[in-house]
Amino acid sequence: MATPRQEAIREIALSKHQLNRVDFKTTHIKELYGKNVFNEETQRARLPKPIFKALQKTIKQGAPLDPTVADAVASAMKDWAFEKGATHYTHLFQPMTGITAEKHDSFLAPDGVGGAIAEFSGKELIKGEPDASSFPSGGLRATFEARGYTAWDPTSPAYIMENPNGSTLVIPTAFLSWTGEALDKKTPLLKSMDALSVQAVRVLKLFGKTPDRVITTVGPEQEYFLIDKSFYYQRPDLLYCGRTLFGAPPPKGQELEDQYFGTIPERVLAYMAEVEAELFKLGVPVKTRHNEVAPSQYEIAPIFENSNLATDHQNLTQEILRKTADKYGLVCLLHEKPFAGINGSGKHNNWSMSTDTENLLEPGHTPHENAQFLVFTAAVLRAVTRYSKILRLAIASAHNDHRLGANEAPPAIISVFLGDQLNDIIEQIEKGGAKTSKQGGMFQTGVSVLPQLPKEAGDRNRTSPFAFTGNKFEFRAVGSSANISGANTVLNTIVAESLDYVATELEKIVAGGKTLTDAIQALLPGLIKESKKVIFNGNGYSAEWHAEAAKRGLPNLKNTVDALPVIIEAETIALFEKYKVYTAGELKSRYNILSEAYVKAIVIEGKTAVMMAKTMILPAALKYQKDVADSVASARAAGVANPPGVETLSSLVTAINALIKGLHTLEHAVGHEAEGEPFDHAKYARDSIIPALVATREAADTLEGIVGDDLWPLPKYREMLFIK
Repeated sequence: MATPRQEAIREIALSKHQLNRVDFKTTHIKELYGKNVFNEETQRARLPKPIFKALQKTIKQGAPLDPTVADAVASAMKDWAFEKGATHYTHLFQPMTGITAEKHDSFLAPDGVGGAIAEFSGKELIKGEPDASSFPSGGLRATFEARGYTAWDPTSPAYIMENPNGSTLVIPTAFLSWTGEALDKKTPLLKSMDALSVQAVRVLKLFGKTPDRVITTVGPEQEYFLIDKSFYYQRPDLLYCGRTLFGAPPPKGQELEDQYFGTIPERVLAYMAEVEAELFKLGVPVKTRHNEVAPSQYEIAPIFENSNLATDHQNLTQEILRKTADKYGLVCLLHEKPFAGINGSGKHNNWSMSTDTENLLEPGHTPHENAQFLVFTAAVLRAVTRYSKILRLAIASAHNDHRLGANEAPPAIISVFLGDQLNDIIEQIEKGGAKTSKQGGMFQTGVSVLPQLPKEAGDRNRTSPFAFTGNKFEFRAVGSSANISGANTVLNTIVAESLDYVATELEKIVAGGKTLTDAIQALLPGLIKESKKVIFNGNGYSAEWHAEAAKRGLPNLKNTVDALPVIIEAETIALFEKYKVYTAGELKSRYNILSEAYVKAIVIEGKTAVMMAKTMILPAALKYQKDVADSVASARAAGVANPPGVETLSSLVTAINALIKGLHTLEHAVGHEAEGEPFDHAKYARDSIIPALVATREAADTLEGIVGDDLWPLPKYREMLFIK
């Protein structure tokens, strides 16, 4: 009789999937792009000119929204949504769960005479009132204080989400408590963008420029795994935890390095094409797709956008990746480490600052002469140096702890890679002034038929958590399942503080009668000297770097529990309160929320591991032990002095005893209730549950290598990662 695992493999082998779901021959991608977005083009066509201009002023310059605009926008938005087949609208928000939330309302209302009318007012556009009681608040309000408000974010355009039976008008919003505290991830991000803009504009004014606003831009690369859903449903750990709690290494992993940028499997490529088509409709500027390093791992990456819009689009990307997979018999895994022993998944957060005409981190051909670029770069270096603990905190989670510091991910030590060209200029500045910039020249291929290629002045460093990559900084430590708003809120705020310092110092020096050039030459060497300890261009994975970082005094917050107290340190509270990004109460609530989230993730893993080990792994091991023992006994009864199977039986007994011992420890750890605050529970989960999980897994994975293949109940790594 076939096991469920064997049935799953058989079903996969026989499955036929419809792959030709998207026809780019009849529908050009240019026609798809933005088709379902209430974007600037649609607004211009449907709004009265004064209303359009007022709305665009809010979107592009950050001007306060005139309430009289809302009714006209709501009316036009409703008519447009009806034409797109919408029956409902929803205010989409980002609660502290880390995912998006929505409550749908119908456009229809009774007319009082047995019929119905379609209504959507400016008031309904601007504000919604969902029940906030069941969302994490970290103590900001009691459970019975249920009222919360969603507030329209006009800078992120509304869009239509198509569904099989009627579409929905989706309105991106912020989410606030009845008393005004931020209960979401969007509100602090918007505040941090405002804070940075104010300080960046101050610096640019010293250079004689008068932009209305400076925005931060982000291009988040998304890594993910795809496995067949027949395997997924046979793995309770993937279903409940997003990662495998058990699984022995396959004979072949990623050591041949033949997956990265390899030919994309046909079913996966068809899936990618549909994902892109859906994202194009929603105005998400996806650009790149490819195989990643690990087997069954892939990546999708967009072009840069305003940080707020990029965050909304990143959340949409995750939703579309998950939703579309089912059509192809696949499941998209966004966990940071779904499979042990091979690369996990990150979300490289490519960050920069821009006006409406220029990227402020664009070095130009002679960076040493680009004073504006050097000032903004030095400000970023100072920010990362001074606030590296807060930056580490921004990417902390139970999921990301499995990845940070492993071979494929940057270590938990925050350092900055600058590359040869910029590092050379920084060293010149520290010594008294930059005179030259290293140039890349032309790349010599040695093959006559190949064109000459321009060579970059510096290499890239994939081991660095925070790397300068030409005209942006790439924050590589962000986890694949994370909402990028957290990391960008921190980045924006710490750089705002640094730009504030730079602007204040330059203003003082210039007010004292010196030129701006003299002021910059006086200020930058000190900033560079202060920041030198965080600059590292070598191998961030090496043990030598860990020792060197300790000598430099760089923090090494190895896990989430180490990082969490940073939220309530006096320096953190002072920083975020100064720039009105978070209040002390909001930071305290995040401390509790993140502590609780960590505990819940670990406890769920512990309970799932106990259930799987008791009801799936141990019965299979005991059955095989009996089979081997019977075989040995039969051979001895037949007169075989040293029957085969004795060593196997001994190994089985040892591994089964280790599994039972691990299970007892894990059950006790999961069942024990720590006392104290949420953070105390988090420390207990790290120190007691996680080691018991590791020990239980080690025993189970040993058994997987011994128990007969026909008895093993769980799909194996060799199957999930390679059967496509």
